[in-house]
Amino acid sequence: MIGNWTAAVGRAGRALRGTSAPVTYALIALCCLVFLLGPAAGVNPAYGHGDELLAAQRAYFRRWGVIPAELFAGVPGAALTPATALFVHGSWVHLLGNMLFLYVFGAMTEERMGRGRFVLFYAGCGYLALLGYAAAHAGSGQSLVGASGAISAVLGAFLYLFPRARVTSLLPFLFFLPLRFPAWVVLPFWAALQWLAAGRSGGGPGVAYLAHLVGFGLGFAVAWAAFRRTARVKAAPAPAPEGENQP
Repeated sequence: MIGNWTAAVGRAGRALRGTSAPVTYALIALCCLVFLLGPAAGVNPAYGHGDELLAAQRAYFRRWGVIPAELFAGVPGAALTPATALFVHGSWVHLLGNMLFLYVFGAMTEERMGRGRFVLFYAGCGYLALLGYAAAHAGSGQSLVGASGAISAVLGAFLYLFPRARVTSLLPFLFFLPLRFPAWVVLPFWAALQWLAAGRSGGGPGVAYLAHLVGFGLGFAVAWAAFRRTARVKAAPAPAPEGENQP
């Protein structure tokens, strides 16, 4: 997932208050629907129970997730999996953490980018983030699922577009006291944590920290390229929560 220490971000000024973000909400709804219909949610009786359900989950993740070894071996259909994996999640915690991040950061980013550009941005950066992770673990047979790479790109774009937005964070080493910092402090710190975690992690199951870093960097670069000649929006604070686990 995205992170496990930062909690919320404020809405940006009156200009963006009360506005809709249909793409963000549609992405959230689609991810939730896919999860509920699949075996990971455990609520669809078609997948059975116990060992039968576990086998169905493994087969489902292998069918729709990214398997680096298959992707770079040219297995038919594997090139589509970095796109399908963006809508597949491994558990309730994984889904809810990602969707909360997307809701909090995605709406403002969509408003700033525009709906069409945001769709292309989200899908393109998400695909490339998973592709980057797969390239770094080209021999891995583990399946990778989740929207974390795409949502990390949203965070990177948010950092460039709304650097002064106030982010309310819950820091474990400070007993989860809510502290408010500007995005230019919080999000680079989050990226640094992902970098450190990526250096300690291997190519096995777990959190795809490298996909987070690739997505974050791509998102910031795209926002810089698209909006460097326009004024960035100054943000007024108004908190909302967040959390994360694993793709």
